[in-house]
Amino acid sequence: MIKRLAFYLSLVFILTVSVVRGQDIHFSQFYMSPLTLNPALTGVMNCNTRIVGNYRNQWASVLGKSAYNTYSVSYDQKMPVGRYDNFGFGANVWSDVAGSLDFQTLTLKLSGSYARRVGGDRRKSHYMVLGVEAGASQRSIDYTNQQWPVQVTDGEFNGGIDPGEGDLPDNFLFGDVGVGLLWFSVLDKKTNFYFGGAINHLNQANLSFYRLNDQVEKYYTKAVLHAGGQFPMGGGDVSLVPGAVFFTQGPSLEINAGNSFRFALDGQDQSFQVGAWVRLARHFEKPLLMDAFILSTRFDYDNWGIGFSYDINVSSLSQQSRGNGGFEFSMIYLVCGPQSRGVYCPKF
Repeated sequence: MIKRLAFYLSLVFILTVSVVRGQDIHFSQFYMSPLTLNPALTGVMNCNTRIVGNYRNQWASVLGKSAYNTYSVSYDQKMPVGRYDNFGFGANVWSDVAGSLDFQTLTLKLSGSYARRVGGDRRKSHYMVLGVEAGASQRSIDYTNQQWPVQVTDGEFNGGIDPGEGDLPDNFLFGDVGVGLLWFSVLDKKTNFYFGGAINHLNQANLSFYRLNDQVEKYYTKAVLHAGGQFPMGGGDVSLVPGAVFFTQGPSLEINAGNSFRFALDGQDQSFQVGAWVRLARHFEKPLLMDAFILSTRFDYDNWGIGFSYDINVSSLSQQSRGNGGFEFSMIYLVCGPQSRGVYCPKF
């Protein structure tokens, strides 16, 4: 009983500290969450308007009701400039809640982009995109259920023991800015590729709750590199849809890479995808290890895109998690209109 209690207290402490030290949210379906990935993806679409929703639940098999829950909703719009170029503007709201203290980050960001055609024509084009983002976040904790290791004696929790942490604020606000670049090429309706990068948290805001003591915990700047595309096989009804993303933030590093097979059902507006991905991760001085094996599906019908993925945990925590990592649900809805000027970018 004592060992089990110590394990769960340590696990919650480790996971919470990981978040406090600046770890960002992440989605296994990063390719269906464009505005959380790179501000340069704002407005990069074949229609005029895009609405995206994402939900992720992680570690429920270990933490139960205290599992990580992440929600994200975004809206972005494309506005033509001249004959070939485009402005993009959008907004993204996401919330991440974790642990028995309901540790939460609530973020609102506004983003903008400029897409410049650097070669090709209407059906075969090459674009360079510059994006920027700025916003504000609130971090909060509910201290009602706080439990500290010093409050555990003889295997039992004693709430009457003063943990000696003093009075801490239960929330604070901070600003955040970032930039991104993207290159994409569309060779025909079935073939395209892209690669890009972003730098987030350029202002390195203070994330410490110990503000009365003037303690500073800088938000680590995060660097992102990502790439992907679509390449038809044989007659073109089946396509390879590979993708990869690389994150590095302070002492942490994450790589997510894999491939989906896309099966065209009835024209290019209806398709089904199934894929497999692996996620590698490193934290602090630990070596780069495999964290999860990810299975994913996606169905596109006209202007709707719906995706589902499940993480199979293969890290050292797999004994406690029984291999259960997290599941995700993603939805994309596109609004087209007379300003849509044909296929000019990959589909996210």
